[in-house]
Amino acid sequence: MNNMMQYKDYFGSIHYSDEDKIFYGQVEYIRSLISFEGEDVTSLRSSFEEAIDDYLALCEEKGMEPEKPFKGSFNVRVGSQLHRQAALFAQQRGVNLNKLVTDALERYLKGESWENA
Repeated sequence: MNNMMQYKDYFGSIHYSDEDKIFYGQVEYIRSLISFEGEDVTSLRSSFEEAIDDYLALCEEKGMEPEKPFKGSFNVRVGSQLHRQAALFAQQRGVNLNKLVTDALERYLKGESWENA
């Protein structure tokens, strides 16, 4: 992943402000706004890790479950026509829509097609 850092299953974006001469970012794929900044790569990395550790400590202190990126489910809006086509396609193959979408994503990410399915 370009322009991203990872720490404890969290991902942080990396940006640079030429005007301010500073690197900055935020934790991605969660709703909470967690930002960090640094003057160089080492201080940016340190600030990112500290932000994650502080967030996890705050959640523990308040008895809250920390948000997790990539929970394993997401909503996709595809329109009624594509929804119908996908449901019929899945039914013809004897799988449910969830399995069809999961298989399609796996194939797509591997660069495969349905022609040999």
